[in-house]
Amino acid sequence: QVQLVESGGGLVQAGGSLRLSCAASGIIFSYYSLGWYRQAPGKQRELVARIGSGGGTNYADSVKGRFTISRDNAKNTVYLQMNSLKPEDTAVYYCNAKWGDSLDYWGKGTLVTVSS
Repeated sequence: QVQLVESGGGLVQAGGSLRLSCAASGIIFSYYSLGWYRQAPGKQRELVARIGSGGGTNYADSVKGRFTISRDNAKNTVYLQMNSLKPEDTAVYYCNAKWGDSLDYWGKGTLVTVSS
């Protein structure tokens, strides 16, 4: 059974930092491309950052220079370090693991609220 469990969300003031974690089980973690997505109230889910199995990364323009995605294959965990947070970063953040076209898993999300 595949599980992706996010943690680390919470309430933070603008300019602050949070680190999200996503612990995976039931998959061969190192094979997977991993991503963080977010969904704000009334908006569609959007990509925040992805990291490939080889370590290559890409980011949404809105978070470049502020957020950093990383992975620890020994711990089956992907992280999202979020610095200089803004109220517009408020959203539920979801972890995603994908391998090819047919293996695609999601966590249940963790809420990040940034107050102004």
